[in-house]
Amino acid sequence: MPVFVGNRQTRMKTKIAMLLAAASCGWFTAVNSTSAQTWTQTSAPTEDWISIASSADGVKLVAMAGGKSPSPIYTSKDSGFSWTTNSAPNAVWGAIASSADGNTLVASVAYYLRTNVIYVSTNAGTSWTSNTNVPSLEFLACSADGRKWIASAGDGGIYTSTNSGTTWISNNVPKGFWFSVASSADGTKLVAVETTNLATYTRQIYVSRDSGGTWILTSAPGLYWSSIASSADGTKLVATATVTAYTSGAIYTSLDSGTNWMLTSAPNNMWYSVASSADGNKLVAAAPFDHSALVRVPLYISTNAGNSWVLTSSPGRSWQVVASSADGNKLVAITALDGIWTSQTPAPQMNLTPTNGKLTLSWVVPSTNFVLQQSSDLGSWMDVTNPPVLNLTNLQNEVILSPTGSSGFYRLKTP
Repeated sequence: MPVFVGNRQTRMKTKIAMLLAAASCGWFTAVNSTSAQTWTQTSAPTEDWISIASSADGVKLVAMAGGKSPSPIYTSKDSGFSWTTNSAPNAVWGAIASSADGNTLVASVAYYLRTNVIYVSTNAGTSWTSNTNVPSLEFLACSADGRKWIASAGDGGIYTSTNSGTTWISNNVPKGFWFSVASSADGTKLVAVETTNLATYTRQIYVSRDSGGTWILTSAPGLYWSSIASSADGTKLVATATVTAYTSGAIYTSLDSGTNWMLTSAPNNMWYSVASSADGNKLVAAAPFDHSALVRVPLYISTNAGNSWVLTSSPGRSWQVVASSADGNKLVAITALDGIWTSQTPAPQMNLTPTNGKLTLSWVVPSTNFVLQQSSDLGSWMDVTNPPVLNLTNLQNEVILSPTGSSGFYRLKTP
């Protein structure tokens, strides 16, 4: 699936000798990411889908169905074009999460079954091993490298793991029923939702800034929070609340790791899920119905960290859960009995940063592979030989260049 229109590419001119950078536009007019967005139903079977996760580049996807009957786990290694089952046993699943490279996966069994078992894959779902004698876990999130995990255990609290789910440690959290969780890319900043009043469906949001060592109750209002997501650095948070007899549906954001929360302009829908790009600017939110619970609504997207929201071109479906690539350009959404849908929008932006006398070129892990090229005259281009290194703290590919005393042009090009 092409990322650019024609051979549109990103380029940038740099004065390396002075370590100053001046950005120039691409050769073609930029395409608005919202208007260019197209949603397509994949070949995934019709299931009551309940959980989905994506690798940082959006290529590797993993999804599971819910309900009361045991179901398989499905994986895709081509951005959702094709789906296959694997050696994971059929089970009544709870949730699934993925590392940034899509290789480390952890799947929980439905919490209410109290099975005390999770399933772990280290090869993108090809094979699975069971981990027994663990807490009965449900919702999951992990660091980019797949080593640090956070999981909610319902009325059992919050658990964390630092060894890819092999062992789990109980966190010192208030008594309650714990729900959705999210993690920064390095696993240091965590966020979790707790039900404080089962009678009025009121939930609160807690954050930890020391990998679960201590937890702080945030100032977020008491709503029926359904989902929460975090930017890679844990600074930007977004949370959705669904409609109940006591509370309204809403989307709130925080720009300071949960200290302060702001109500966004998103409509009063029965929000079920939200996902965020690595920089926290591109968000996608899903709701199966509007506030009246009568009309199915399309997915909503924000490209400015939640300041404004617009309808996507997706159809109105019983949307359940959404996931996003690190650059926010590949999105995937699951439905209740309406399949799995995907969308792809234009390319990443290249950044220039002076660093200790050198120059760092960086771009968020893209939804397709890009090659960094250089030119001295815009006529002939050659690949930059030193390969990009993935920074797991912000999910950006980085190439560090040394000053050469001359000017140069750099661009990201599709292979």
